[in-house]
Amino acid sequence: MITRVDDYLHRVPLSGSVAEQVGPFALFRSTTVWPYYARPVPGSEVKIEPADIELVRARCAELEIPLSFEWVVETCPSLGDAAAAAGLNVVQHPLLVLERADFRPAKADARCEILSADEDAVRQARAVAGEAFREPGTSVGTAGPAERDSAAAAMSADMVLGLQSRALRGVAVTAGAFTDDGMVASGTHQPVDSTTEIVGVGTLPSMRRRGLAAAVTSALVEHALDNGVDLVLLSAESDAVAAVYERVGFHRIGHAGAAE
Repeated sequence: MITRVDDYLHRVPLSGSVAEQVGPFALFRSTTVWPYYARPVPGSEVKIEPADIELVRARCAELEIPLSFEWVVETCPSLGDAAAAAGLNVVQHPLLVLERADFRPAKADARCEILSADEDAVRQARAVAGEAFREPGTSVGTAGPAERDSAAAAMSADMVLGLQSRALRGVAVTAGAFTDDGMVASGTHQPVDSTTEIVGVGTLPSMRRRGLAAAVTSALVEHALDNGVDLVLLSAESDAVAAVYERVGFHRIGHAGAAE
C-alpha cells in the first residue's frame, strides 16, 4: 500500500511540471504558476546525505526556483535528518488512505457539489482555501465571506487560467460547500489512473466546526470512487485535522515529510 502511494506521489506532479534527476532525487520544475519540489526516486533505497541536499540546492539556485522536498517518511527515512542537517525546516504530517469498503459518507448543513471550470467558481474555491490556510487549524477564526470575495477579486489572471486548465484536463477535480453566504468550504482531488489524492480542503475560518470539511471530503471521495478510483490518499496538517478525515473512513499508514 505505501509503495503504491509513493509511486502515485511521484507521478502526480507531472501534470504541471517537468522532472529531471539530481543525485538521488527527481526535481520537478514547474510549468504552471506555482512551484513544485524534489522527491527521492521511488525504490532507490539510497541513504540520503546532506551532500545530496546540497546538489538540489545548487540546481534550484541555477534555475531560480524555491528549494523544497516532499517524501513518504517510511520509504525514505534518512531524508528528514539529512535535510535538517543541511539547515532546512523539516515537518511530518499524518498520511492517510481510504478504500471503497471503508467509505463513510458525511453530510453537513450545506449543499456540496463538484465545480465546473467557470471563472467565478475557480476564483471562489481558491480564495476559500487561501483564507483557510492563512488561519490554520480547526478553531473558529475571523476570516469569512468578505475576505473570500476580496481574495477572489484580487487573484491574478495567470492563476485563474492555470486552475481552469487543470480542471478542463481532468487532473484536478474541485468540490465546494455552499450556504446562504456562498461558497464556504472547498477541496480538490487529483486522479492518476486508479489512485487520487485529496488536497487543499479548507473551510472559511469563521465557518468552522460545522462539519463542512468532512462534507467536502466526502463529495470528493464519492466523485473519485464513481470515476474509476479505488484508493484515495491525503496528508493531514495535524492529528486534529486527521481526525476529521478518519470520520469519513480514512486510516493512517505512515507520515508525509516536507522540508524547505
